[in-house]
Amino acid sequence: MSSWQGSCNRLVEVQRGLSRHPVVFVNYDGEIYAIKELPKMIAKQEYDLLSAMENERLPCVSPVGYAQPIGDISNRSLLITRYLDQSLPYRSLFIYSSLGRYREHILGAMAGLLVQLHLSGIFWGDCSLSNTLFRRDAGALQAYLVDAETAEIYPNHLPPMLRHQDLQIMQDNVHRDLTELEDCGVYVPNPVDLETGQFIRLRYRALWEEVTKEVTFQENERYRIQERIRALNALGFSVRDVEIVGTDKGEQFRLRVHVTDRNFHRDQLLELTGIESEEFQAHQVMNEIYELRAYMAQSSNIVIPLSVASYHWLQYIYLPTIERLKPLMSSKNMDESTTDPVELYCQILEHKWYMSEAAHHDVGHQAATEDFVKRFGTS
Repeated sequence: MSSWQGSCNRLVEVQRGLSRHPVVFVNYDGEIYAIKELPKMIAKQEYDLLSAMENERLPCVSPVGYAQPIGDISNRSLLITRYLDQSLPYRSLFIYSSLGRYREHILGAMAGLLVQLHLSGIFWGDCSLSNTLFRRDAGALQAYLVDAETAEIYPNHLPPMLRHQDLQIMQDNVHRDLTELEDCGVYVPNPVDLETGQFIRLRYRALWEEVTKEVTFQENERYRIQERIRALNALGFSVRDVEIVGTDKGEQFRLRVHVTDRNFHRDQLLELTGIESEEFQAHQVMNEIYELRAYMAQSSNIVIPLSVASYHWLQYIYLPTIERLKPLMSSKNMDESTTDPVELYCQILEHKWYMSEAAHHDVGHQAATEDFVKRFGTS
């Protein structure tokens, strides 16, 4: 693939992390694709694994295809994936001071990714910061798997021994990733940074226990079923099935809830407004829509369907705000120069909250947007 340099005008440079295999990025009609060189037949294997993960709606890069060069005597194969737009490699989060506030969100993002994979019966086998990309999500991060060479799928469930093995591999690899930054001379990790893998493991354990725990309730406490579902939805998990099992204690029951993907609010927002987003972004926006619905119902003294509140929010709040923010989407004054409108909107909500706190009243979207543009705009 080194021979492509200078001989292919489709090659582009993008933010990238370290890779053990040669990778180039190409532009086709404005879409960016990553082409990774692998040993023979490994590209097909990884393509199949990524396709299976994508079918389960797990956060990973989208596979496009694979190829075996004809007449190639070097036993190479090529994997083609769609470039994850708006993504950040972990190196950027540690090297650039403007992104430093996102570092602690790596813990929750990596823990959440591993929990999702393990719930779906997937053993990663090489979890690391290098094999992960991050997207900004309402001031936090979402983690995406970008390397599945070592992954294995267990259709029934992932044995606890393999979960623990994956966590140990993750902890060792994360430590290696951070020490490599120091060896490259681009960042000097502090003692807390070097414990990142251990902290991810603790976050994983807490999240895993919350998602998989069984709840015991009495016959007259059936409201706890909905309570449990709402708690899981708040974490972003969609519920696939609810199982109620009797116990030896007569009227006491055990509740088991089986979850699927972590896209509950994303799906809800997409269905109501057509807006595609990350999960935390969607959660924040849906909270605003619910608040708007309550205000509209109180003002009109009638029940307001969620679809009506969503339409009002889209037409009279979101779209006008995004229109005013368009100059910022390519502004060099923005610390992270994001062009994601939903992420920018979530920043407006945060800005509005701080302004309202200072003013001791709700300043409204328009005032918050104008102040935000004045602070971060080009003029």
